[in-house]
Amino acid sequence: MRKNRIEQHFARATREGRKSLVLFLTAGFPDLQTTERIVETIAAAGADVLELGVPFSDPIADGPTIQAASQVALKGGTTLEKILDLVERIRERTQIPIVLFGAYNPFLHYGLEKLARRAVEVGVDGFLAPDLPMEESAEFDAVCRDAGLCLVYLAAPTTPPERMREIARRSTGFLYFISLKGVTGTSIVMTEALREKVRQLREAAGPLREAGPLPVAVGFGIQTPQHAAAVAAIGDAVVVGSELIRVVERYKDAPDLLERVADYTRSLKEALR
Repeated sequence: MRKNRIEQHFARATREGRKSLVLFLTAGFPDLQTTERIVETIAAAGADVLELGVPFSDPIADGPTIQAASQVALKGGTTLEKILDLVERIRERTQIPIVLFGAYNPFLHYGLEKLARRAVEVGVDGFLAPDLPMEESAEFDAVCRDAGLCLVYLAAPTTPPERMREIARRSTGFLYFISLKGVTGTSIVMTEALREKVRQLREAAGPLREAGPLPVAVGFGIQTPQHAAAVAAIGDAVVVGSELIRVVERYKDAPDLLERVADYTRSLKEALR
């Protein structure tokens, strides 16, 4: 059976009692060559898992920052095939777990079985399609399981407890909790209601799950090391996307882009210790 890097990482992190840093990058922003260099940089700076965004013309839950990055990537000719080729090149230098994050349409159009085969070949570890309802995911779920790939599901503040339990039962690798109502890029506000929702999801992903505890990653609105530390206190992993994209946007033409990205990554990682 193929060993999955996502599952291996979280098993190790759980044994060591540490929290994980999950970073999101839009593939092809500002271009594919720079994306490749940034991935190597964040992996070396301490990122534990990479969500590699597949740009699509119709945003799902993306705020303006990621929407703009996706438009740049699409205009630059980024395609799912080129992203898979990118992962293959990345695998020559880093074994960071990689989740392809994107709308279901490009995955379905590519062909699910073909996609799974190619994903295994190049070194993708899983998928996350935010617009794929649990009730309609059976085909993709089966294809991923047969290939040893994780299929990560999302839960939101509006998800009732019984649905959380079903999402936890189906998800593999980790669970993604959306920390706020709205789109990415809005600053998170820690409330007792948020803490209670994450507690409910961790309960559903732990003792109530036959396959064993599943890590809960919390994302949307996490921008600063202080945000990361606060979220790490209630979850197993912290997801940062829009703010990293902003760093790339701000310094994309600067000679110290990679240093800036590394510094930001290290600041988040240090906050989780």
